[in-house]
Amino acid sequence: MSKHQFQTEVSQLLHLIIHSLYSHKEIFLRELISNASDALDKLKYLTISDDAYKGINFDPKIEIRFTGEGKKTLTVSDTGLGMNEQDLVENLGTIARSGTKGFLSHLSGDARKDSNLIGQFGVGFYSTFMVADKVEVVTKKAGEEKAYKWVSDGKGDFEISETEKAGHGTDITAYLNSEGEEYASRWEIESIVKKYSNHVAFPIIVHYTQTTSEGEGDKKKEKKEHKSEQINSASALWKKSKNELTDDDYKEFYKTISHDQDDPLIWLHTQAEGTMEYTTLFYVPKKAPFDMYYADYQPGVKLYVKRVFITDDSKELLPTYLRFVKGIIDSEDLPLNVSREILQQNRVLKTITSASVKKLLGEFKRIADNTPELYDEFISQYNRPLKEGLYSDYAQRDELLELVRFKSTAVEGFTSLAAYKERMKEDQKAIYYITGENEDILRTSPLLEAYRKKDIEVLIMADEIDEIVVPSIGKYQDIELKGINKSGAVDDLKTDDDKKKEKEVKPLAKKIKGVLKDRVKDVVVSSRLSDSPSCVVADEEDPTVQMQHMLKAMGQSNLPDYKPILEINPDHEIVKKLTEKKDDQQLLEDVSFLLLEQAMLIEGAELKSPAEFVQRLNRVMGLAL
Repeated sequence: MSKHQFQTEVSQLLHLIIHSLYSHKEIFLRELISNASDALDKLKYLTISDDAYKGINFDPKIEIRFTGEGKKTLTVSDTGLGMNEQDLVENLGTIARSGTKGFLSHLSGDARKDSNLIGQFGVGFYSTFMVADKVEVVTKKAGEEKAYKWVSDGKGDFEISETEKAGHGTDITAYLNSEGEEYASRWEIESIVKKYSNHVAFPIIVHYTQTTSEGEGDKKKEKKEHKSEQINSASALWKKSKNELTDDDYKEFYKTISHDQDDPLIWLHTQAEGTMEYTTLFYVPKKAPFDMYYADYQPGVKLYVKRVFITDDSKELLPTYLRFVKGIIDSEDLPLNVSREILQQNRVLKTITSASVKKLLGEFKRIADNTPELYDEFISQYNRPLKEGLYSDYAQRDELLELVRFKSTAVEGFTSLAAYKERMKEDQKAIYYITGENEDILRTSPLLEAYRKKDIEVLIMADEIDEIVVPSIGKYQDIELKGINKSGAVDDLKTDDDKKKEKEVKPLAKKIKGVLKDRVKDVVVSSRLSDSPSCVVADEEDPTVQMQHMLKAMGQSNLPDYKPILEINPDHEIVKKLTEKKDDQQLLEDVSFLLLEQAMLIEGAELKSPAEFVQRLNRVMGLAL
């Protein structure tokens, strides 16, 4: 016998589950059945594709037994792949995915909020400790001789020892606590299976004892009879006609495959026939998966061939920007022994994937057009991944441009590019946008002043991905997108009066450039400012301040030292007075640097020398007093 400590993350998760999820405790049985189904799926595939397993007797079933007297127990057994000692340690003692650590870092300690997060994570096997004082796992891996027993009370450690087991597969026995005793009942078990696991594709059999009475009076005797009954339909739901299925059928099946407690937001069921036959059933979760932005995110789509499970960890089944989609792809045309390497190059699968992407994007567009409230829910969770698609999936760019949404200076909430276009002024030459890290800061940016004055709408792009994605778009329906953080965006707003002022103040701009030297790329007279004395913009060919921050955060520490362009407002009192006192060298130097530094601060840039900034500020305030 060997004793092991749970990994820290497992201990945290166990504590959280036990103390946060009592209102959902019946899901433990759904999770155990789902795990059993996965084990059967994997063995079924191996008996078809791997010579080492072809001789193994495969009699797929999930069995549930319970004791309703004394210390009540409930056992879920399967005839699936089973586990060896190493599998037990890795699967039941450790959480290998780094995303889980990220998940745990998001937990707040508020049981109600955390229970929703746990639902997204999928509590799996560990949910059994909500209803059990002790859990015992007896398992034997197919093709191996040794069987093992895993035992734990869920409080910090577990024990593994060798044991005896007749066939391959796994038996999980929960020694029920006071919270779980109600589940040692045929009727309770059957109700939960019908609710959550009816469409698991293998027979789920409950074993129970039925007591009947014979005779009357003193001669009355009780007769106990052991019975077995299949309590699920054991059919592949996705292969059924859509007309046969209710909304509840779809919702319950979603919870079986996703481990999510919530109903799905959207689902799409497609059955293709003709030159290529396949079925897809896709779901969009109500809440974004917690690991959506982790490199080791868990793909949500399972691949089947002729109802035989092939894989659930291939990131090629859908493009990365649709990684939030859960569901099933079942092909009639792929070979059953298709390998993961072959999958990446397979023409049939590429065709299915391409058609699936078009179907999903088409469904999102239909919802956007017909059910805007539902689309608002969708976009609040999945706007950013769709933006990734603009950058990575050129073939679907036009469709994605209709789906992504942005904040705006003109309307509340989100708006589309199509809606912006409808609101454009007759003589407006471009779709204008501003990018940055914080929406509130962007809305108060001096860069917006000229556009507000002329009542021109500007899109507010505060997603960090916007800095990368939006410049790559170029045009929307032949209308150029222009970032107002760039120097050239304001050229088409200039009036003859602006050009006249520019000529008058140009000598001062030249003097300020002489003071600032290589701290700036240039100093120019602005036609975009009305209230602020100055602003900084990036040269057309240079990255913005925010883009530089992002590149450094991605590890690009050897970036060139990009210089901003300083724009000064010819109508502002500070600039006018500086023009009058251009011969006061100390004042010229102090105000020149302050014009640059205050503009940099507004853009979210760090000052190179805060101490010098304060000294300059104090000198200028002294003069003002």
